[in-house]
Amino acid sequence: MHKTAAYAAVDARTPLAPFSIERREPGPNEVLIDILYCGVCHSDIHQARDEWGGSAFPMVPGHEIVGRVARLGANVKSFQVGDAVGVGCFVDSCRECPQCRAGEEQYCDQGMTGTYNSRERGTGAPTYGGYSTRITVDQDYVLRIPESIPLDRAAPLLCAGITTYSPLKHYGVKAGDEVAVVGLGGLGHMAVKIAVAMGARVTVLSTSESKREAALALGAQAFAATRDKATFKTLSRSFDFIIDSVSGDHDYNAYLGLLKFDGTMVLLGIPETPSTVAAGALIMQRRKLGGSLIGGIRETQEMLDFCAEHGVASDIELIDIAQINEAYERMIKGDVRYRFVIDIASLGKAA
Repeated sequence: MHKTAAYAAVDARTPLAPFSIERREPGPNEVLIDILYCGVCHSDIHQARDEWGGSAFPMVPGHEIVGRVARLGANVKSFQVGDAVGVGCFVDSCRECPQCRAGEEQYCDQGMTGTYNSRERGTGAPTYGGYSTRITVDQDYVLRIPESIPLDRAAPLLCAGITTYSPLKHYGVKAGDEVAVVGLGGLGHMAVKIAVAMGARVTVLSTSESKREAALALGAQAFAATRDKATFKTLSRSFDFIIDSVSGDHDYNAYLGLLKFDGTMVLLGIPETPSTVAAGALIMQRRKLGGSLIGGIRETQEMLDFCAEHGVASDIELIDIAQINEAYERMIKGDVRYRFVIDIASLGKAA
C-alpha cells in the first residue's frame, strides 16, 4: 500500500483540508498513476456539500485526473511507465449489461463505479478521487492523453469535454449545422469549441450580455442575450441542434421554440426544480428533447483524439490545492473562465 497525500471533505459543512489515504499496489490488470493535474467540476461541490444527498465521508473529490503511469500490473499491455494518461468520472462498471458491452459504461444497469464517493466492486472499499497524489485504476478505465494536448488543459476534457462531445456526436451534428449553446461556463465553452471543430455554425445563448466577446473569441459565429425576450422571437426556428448546459431554472419551452423542424435539444444540466414541457412545443414541429451523461471509455478516447487533431483544449485557471475552498466559492459565483485545475505538485509540497 502507498500512503498518499490528499485533500478531503470530512463532512458536508467543513472546508476541504489535508488528508491521508492509502492507494494499493496495482493488481495484474491495474496501473498506478502519479497524478499531475485534477480539474474541479461543479459536481465536486454538490457532492462534497451533500447537496444531492447520499454523500459518504471522508470524501476526496476529483474526477478529471491527468498524470503519468508509475507502475504496471503483470498483465497490462496497453500502457508503459511514463505514459500520459487520464481517469474520468468512473473507474469500473459491471462489464456485462448491454450498455457496458456497447461501450456505454456510464449507463451501466448496475450503476457505474464513480471515481470518488462510490464503492469498489468486490471489496466495497470507498473510492477516492483526484485531489490526491496517486490513484490505482484498472487499465480498461484509463485513457491515453495525446501528446499535443497540454496536460493541465486536458484534465477538464475528461468530464466537460466528453459531456459535450457525446451528444454532439450521438445526434450527428455536422458541418454547416446551426447549433446553439445555452450557457457559457465549464461545459458551455467546451461545447462551443467542439461544435466549431465539427464545422457547425455556433451561436451562444446567455443571460449575460457581458459574455458576448468571450463567446466570439472561442469561435462562436454569433451571440444572443436571452434576457431580451425579443431574442426568442427573432431566433424562432433557427437551430438544428441546441445543447443546454445550464443547471439553473429556466423555461425549456422558450428554447424549444428556437429549433427548426425536426430539431433536437439536449439537456446536460440538472436544475433544482423540475421543468414543465408543453407537448405542443415538441409535437408541432416534430422536435426532440433528450438528455446525455458523460460518455463511455471508447468514446472518451475518441474525444481526446478528436481534440488533439483539432487543437481543442479547455481554457483553465491553474491553482494550488490550498486555494480549493476559495475556488469552490468562486465557482458558485461564476467567477472562473472556464475551469479550475489543481496543480497536484502543490499537494506534494504541502505534504
